[in-house]
Amino acid sequence: MKPKKFLFISYVGLHTDLAWQVVKEGHEVKYYIDDKEEREVGDGFIPKTNNWKAEVDWADVIVFDDVLGHGTMADNLRKKGKAVVGGTPYTDRLEDDRSFGQSELKAAGVNVLPYKDFTDFDEAIAYVLENPSAYVIKPCGEAANTKHLLFVGMEDDGSDVIGILQTYKKAWSDTIKVFQLQKKATGVEVAIGAFFNGNRFVGPVNINFEHKKLFPGNIGPSTGEMGTSMFWSKPNKLFNSTLKKFEGKLREEKFVGYIDVNTIVNSSGIFPLEFTSRFGYPTIQIQVDSISTPIGQFLYDLATGADVDFKAKKGFSLGIRIVVPPFPFEDRKTYEKFSEDVAIVFKKKDQLDGVHIEGVHIKNGVWSITGVDGCVLIITGLGATMKQAQIQAYHRVQNVVIPNMYYRGDIGDNWHEDSDKLLGWGYLSES
Repeated sequence: MKPKKFLFISYVGLHTDLAWQVVKEGHEVKYYIDDKEEREVGDGFIPKTNNWKAEVDWADVIVFDDVLGHGTMADNLRKKGKAVVGGTPYTDRLEDDRSFGQSELKAAGVNVLPYKDFTDFDEAIAYVLENPSAYVIKPCGEAANTKHLLFVGMEDDGSDVIGILQTYKKAWSDTIKVFQLQKKATGVEVAIGAFFNGNRFVGPVNINFEHKKLFPGNIGPSTGEMGTSMFWSKPNKLFNSTLKKFEGKLREEKFVGYIDVNTIVNSSGIFPLEFTSRFGYPTIQIQVDSISTPIGQFLYDLATGADVDFKAKKGFSLGIRIVVPPFPFEDRKTYEKFSEDVAIVFKKKDQLDGVHIEGVHIKNGVWSITGVDGCVLIITGLGATMKQAQIQAYHRVQNVVIPNMYYRGDIGDNWHEDSDKLLGWGYLSES
């Protein structure tokens, strides 16, 4: 494919690595970041613009990265004839409004766990007292982006959930306007994702396993993500029982992009938890390495509705997120003291395979940390087995030197047990 012009539009710099990959392939790129505190992210790697609307006519392809209104922007540009990767108001709502997402799943004939929405913490506490059980607290809307506020209850009587609700009432009532209590289910947590070209799902489907807790063994505060393991598959029971049921609606919406539904599965069934109707992070960084089709070509084909399936590598892949203080919390003083503009050093400078950037820029010729959230790099690995992918990724991590960096050392460890369960329950079969 001849070089194309790509415009990437991001709220907080989530597109940085994807845009960088397209730059490295020789395409022209302009990158817009809306958040002023994040605008240095990607400097030195990607050409920037401070006015994305002025670049719309210039671009061959426009790529949005988020919900919270980006779906409306993408939809409007598509209706004007632009080639766009991005959602619609409907697909934004699937993710932003948890209850709407659950109701759409139910309407499509997918089993959902019991849930109830609240705008008042006292009412939620009274509900748990009257209906004791283990629940998950899920903030809705913009508050859902503060990942450490999601709480998974452990006590069967809901006493721990009550304690957290009391704390949130005191400390977070100005932030959490709407939240959901969803009945907790046990089993294997697995997500099913696929790319849609405006007319149909293309390429293989992606089966992935998120590692959301900060510390190994799934303990500590919830984060956006500490790492993900995955593999590509032909459409299987997991896909056909969930996302496949939305193909007609996504075609009606002319949705273009990636959509993912996170689930809990057990011997009783598949129970969707939530949608991600956009690229996932670090999901897309890991996928970039396992998609054989050049990423610029892939995005162009997706945006223009080309009726072609992309090529993906066989085997398994995973990504490890390297973070620095104050992640996963927001504390400007801590960030400035320990992390801002800290240099990123590679022991072997010529070995950057599997290195993907997040809060990074080039300053005075040196890779260094920028942004505000403490997310720095994603390091990926691929292999014929999950173990081989894991070994490669952690070997690559050893090449990275950043003061005060931390990461989980168990990404992919659960695959042996989880795969046995998924195979035993028949969810990986093509049915």
